[in-house]
This record gives sequence, structure tokens and C-alpha cells, in this order.
Amino acid sequence: MEMSSPFKNLFVWAAAAVVLLPAAVLGECTCEPEEDGGESKSLALKYKVGAIAAILAASAVGVLLPVVGRRVPALSPERNFFFVIKAFAAGVILSTGFIHVLPDAFDSLTSPCIPASPWGDFPFTGFIAMVSAIGTLMVDTYATSYYRRRSKVKTVEGGGDEEGGAAVVPVHAHAHGSVSLEPDSGETDLLRHRVISQVLELGIIVHSVIIGIALGASQSPKTIRPLIAALSFHQFFEGIGLGGCIVQARFKVRAVTIMALFFSLTTPVGIAIGIGITNIYSETSSTALIVQGVFNAASAGILVYMALVDLLAADFMSPKMQSNGKLQLGANLSLLIGTGCMSLLAKWA
Repeated sequence: MEMSSPFKNLFVWAAAAVVLLPAAVLGECTCEPEEDGGESKSLALKYKVGAIAAILAASAVGVLLPVVGRRVPALSPERNFFFVIKAFAAGVILSTGFIHVLPDAFDSLTSPCIPASPWGDFPFTGFIAMVSAIGTLMVDTYATSYYRRRSKVKTVEGGGDEEGGAAVVPVHAHAHGSVSLEPDSGETDLLRHRVISQVLELGIIVHSVIIGIALGASQSPKTIRPLIAALSFHQFFEGIGLGGCIVQARFKVRAVTIMALFFSLTTPVGIAIGIGITNIYSETSSTALIVQGVFNAASAGILVYMALVDLLAADFMSPKMQSNGKLQLGANLSLLIGTGCMSLLAKWA
């Protein structure tokens, strides 16, 4: 099954965010930016170039690690260890939404640099995050039903066992040794994983564009230096989470390559855009703060929903984990370690 119909649109939206966000954040400064006496533009530029290389490498390694690791029997999606790793990744994504993205959105949309009316008259940050989570639920259910109907049509037309149904065949591999085959259940699981991986990537990309532009536009070496390591770890951990979802979705090589490239390149491209607009970008302009706040709030809603509903709840309430006390303990500890590691990074990024 290829990434067609509604999810081609998701990637179009992601690409549009990369192109349009820089233009949206340009505006007249409503608050004077703080002067940094120790800033050096040439040194800052060197750090930015280093950040592009480091974050690109960390992102690529993170997202490809689960993809390459599936060739290792111990890291197979059917093994218990994969559940533990996925719990860690889900904790990272959950912490990203709650600890990194949502507080940034609150800071932007409650800043004294933006108009008090209407932004000070209503809790827009929480409202946007809530609407974003509800919208993700709607996309989640719509896309799953769309793919399910599409798959049933192919099966009825006789393509389910041939080329048209090639993507459905692997779903039954785990049930070959069983007397009772449940193709609908297995097929639904595969479709759900495909929807989850693509919606999750959309939420990550939106946030990655924003942090990339913010880093690229900064002229303070003291600000950039700690961000390089922090964002590298940030992208690495997020990549592991996304990569795990991609593995379970069993995409074809082309789709995996596209998704990995999108994730790996988004933050470096954001940094490059930030470098290009350094002289006309003001992080304290009302337009920049509003756009960043809205995008961050929407991204937080997506990430929190995906982490809690599609990643954690789906695995933690599954019969496999419910019937295995050691697996439950390992997954819970892994979840806490993942959230703890990502929360600790909030001290620097």
C-alpha cells in the first residue's frame, strides 16, 4: 500500500509549513530584543553549520535505527524487547509535547509583546492544543476507515493476493501457525500503524521547522552552543519513536526512504532558512510569536494525542502485555526513563 490519498495531502501540508512559516514569522518588532554583548555573528554562523551537520546525523541515525534493527531477531516487532523500546520512544514523544512544545506555545501566546486583545482574553494555547488533538482523532479515524474500505475493494476485485494486495499479505505472517486466522484484525492493525506513523511525522515536522528557524535566526553563540547537543539528542530520541512506528507500518522501501528523509532534513532545513532570514527576523515581533505559538500548540496537541492514544494505550492495553507481568514492568520503566531523559533536556532546549 503506497502513501496515497489523504496522506499525500499531509506531506503537502508539511512541505507548505516549511515554505510558508518563514514568511509568516516576519513582522515589525513590538518589543525590543535583548542585546547580547558577547554575541559574535561569525562564531554563531560556525555553530549553526555544525548544528546542521550534527542534527542531520542524529536524526538520520535515530529514525533508521529501528528500520535497520528489524533485521536483528531481538528487535523484531513481535518480540517483547520491541515493546520496551517503543515504550521508551513513546515517553520521549509524550515529554516532547508536554515539556518542550506546549510550554513554548504558552510563552509565545502570553508574551507581553503580542496584543492583549484577543490573545490575553482567552486561553488560546490550551484551546488550540485541544482542537488539534480532536482534529488528529478525526484524521485518525477517517484515514483508517478510508484505507480499510480501499483494501476491501481490492480484495473483492481479486487483487488481495496479487500485486494490489501485496501490502496486506505480511499481516497474516504471524498467524500461519494458528488454527484461527483473522485477516480483518491483522489488516486493521497494519492500517492503524500506517496512519499512526504518518500523522505522528506530521506533528514532529511542524515542531521541527519552528525550532530549526529559531536556532538558525539566533545570533548568540552562548544560546546556540548548548542547543546543538540538546537538539541532537532530541531529534535522535524522536527518530527512534518515529522509526519504530514506521517498522510496524511495514511500508515499502520508497515510502520508508521518503519518511526518513522528511524527518531528517526538516530541522536542518529550518536552520538554513533561519540563517537566511537572520537580518529580517525578530523573535520578539508579535507576528513571529503568534505564528510560533499557534504552530507549537497545534503540534503539542498532535504529539500528546499520538503518544497517549496510538502508542501507549494501544500497547499497554494489548493482551500480550496484559498477560506478561515482566513485560509490563519493563515497559513502564522504559516509559519513565524515556520521559525523564527528554524532560531533562528541557534544561537546555
